[in-house]
Amino acid sequence: MPKILIVEDEADMARGLQFNLEARGFEVVVARDGDEGCRAAIAERPDLVLLDVMLPKRDGYEVCRALRKAKPALPILMLTAKGQEDDVVLGLKLGADDYVKKPFSVAELIARIETLLRRVTATGSLPERAEFGRVVVDFVRHEARKGEQALDLTPKEFEMLRYFVASRGAVVSREALLNAVWGYTSAPNTRTVDAHIVKLRQKIEDDPHTPRHLLTVHGIGYKFVG
Repeated sequence: MPKILIVEDEADMARGLQFNLEARGFEVVVARDGDEGCRAAIAERPDLVLLDVMLPKRDGYEVCRALRKAKPALPILMLTAKGQEDDVVLGLKLGADDYVKKPFSVAELIARIETLLRRVTATGSLPERAEFGRVVVDFVRHEARKGEQALDLTPKEFEMLRYFVASRGAVVSREALLNAVWGYTSAPNTRTVDAHIVKLRQKIEDDPHTPRHLLTVHGIGYKFVG
């Protein structure tokens, strides 16, 4: 059964989360502050971390940064009472895979957890490294270079590129990308994909306007060549 690490300092919230997750068959470990959460993530080897933002000793952002460096493939779902977009964006930039705003329904939380766990299972056999043109990507360490220059790829850009490399030469639809990278089972807005493709091309292509690696297949989606 999957093991979930809950890093949450509010005792009632932690107990409620533990009860509901265990009732659905998950193994649960609880940490009450940021330092304890970092230690438990290494020692307990969880399959996913539920990480509160407001924590004693180290806040959720610091913990997220540390875990992403130590365990690049570990799924992190952030729990936040803050509704401001900047807080959400910061968590995602530091490596969180998803977030849920408090108060949330148990059904929503379970759905997000299951989506992240399915994504990890689906991408378990995906490549750990890729080289094409002047670009070298290490998907495990979340590091990328183009020639001598380090590329600042976001977590979503790493996931997209990894999926493309695994599907090298095949046409990938926008809907497939939304499902694989964002966890959607249907496409609420495929422009999300297009916007990320534009930014990814600006980073990996020598000429983003005439791409050699990330090609558009009109009316269908995209194809990676490299």
